[in-house]
Amino acid sequence: MLQLLGANAFSPFRLQKRVEQIRRTVAGVTELKAHFVHFVELEQELTSDQHEILLKLLDCQGTDLKFVPDGFSLWVVPRLGTISPWSSKATDIAHNCGLASVRRIERGIRYDLKLEARGALDSEAVQAAGAALHDRMTESVLTRAEDTPLLFQQAEPAAVVSVDVLQAGRQALERANVDLGLALSADEIDYLLDSFMSLGRNPTDVELMMFAQANSEHCRHKIFNASWRIDGVQQQSTLFDMIRASYKSSPDGILSAYSDNAAVARGFEVQRFFPDPDTRRYGVHDEPAHLVMKVETHNHPTAISPDPGAATGAGGEIRDEGATGVGAKPKAGRAEYTGIPEIRERPAGL
Repeated sequence: MLQLLGANAFSPFRLQKRVEQIRRTVAGVTELKAHFVHFVELEQELTSDQHEILLKLLDCQGTDLKFVPDGFSLWVVPRLGTISPWSSKATDIAHNCGLASVRRIERGIRYDLKLEARGALDSEAVQAAGAALHDRMTESVLTRAEDTPLLFQQAEPAAVVSVDVLQAGRQALERANVDLGLALSADEIDYLLDSFMSLGRNPTDVELMMFAQANSEHCRHKIFNASWRIDGVQQQSTLFDMIRASYKSSPDGILSAYSDNAAVARGFEVQRFFPDPDTRRYGVHDEPAHLVMKVETHNHPTAISPDPGAATGAGGEIRDEGATGVGAKPKAGRAEYTGIPEIRERPAGL
């Protein structure tokens, strides 16, 4: 495995924000450096030409990772046991550039913290620094360079496990719900219990996991489609019905809504310059340019996962708009985000 030192991970402004953040948990930090480090798993050793191509692709300074300040270093890497989206794309690019010997590339950030006094360093300080500098939902912290090969360890697939509903009944599903982190509601457990008792067989852990994901609020919008009451009065419309009400009252100019990944509104006739597919000659073409709009249901960004949460929201927008209709040619897009402030204290009178 190669470790290649990359460019600065942050601009001076963003790095200063990290310094201020880390000082709230680790006293005596006088300086913080942050560099990208690329970890390259190889099928076989690279030639000198291939090594040069790899350095250019990754914008790396080389393999000199020996700078150590009067403090300690931390490696924040993608969560162990996962393959990051960056890795998937970077590895594909390396293969397309002729680097077939590269099995996988991952990227992390090496933080070097300089302290006022070396004696201020202890295991609790290292742990606190790591907690402040990484997203525990998507990243792991390593304290030694020797541990970085853990990025490429692959666990053996576990055997499929049967959950003994026929013998243990509801308790078996309740235990599986906790052990597997399924986040099933009480009525969902009841549904699964009735279903598999009727089938006369036990569910596997794979089946339960698939049910939990496919039946989640994000996929099914159970809350938005549920019946509800206000002050004991049953409401005639679900939350989704209320959202759709504007479309029902004013459908003019809407070409598609609630039937695909995004909605399409009638646009304008425009002229576009592109080659004719039959003659292969460039020319001006008159055609409609419709507008595609959607709202992404990811909570982006969240307090749990701020940066990846925002990226997931933007990625969902791009994916769903691009998957709407047939033969679309996206030209430009914009995204707007509205944040709702957290109310920590109830105002007087409420």
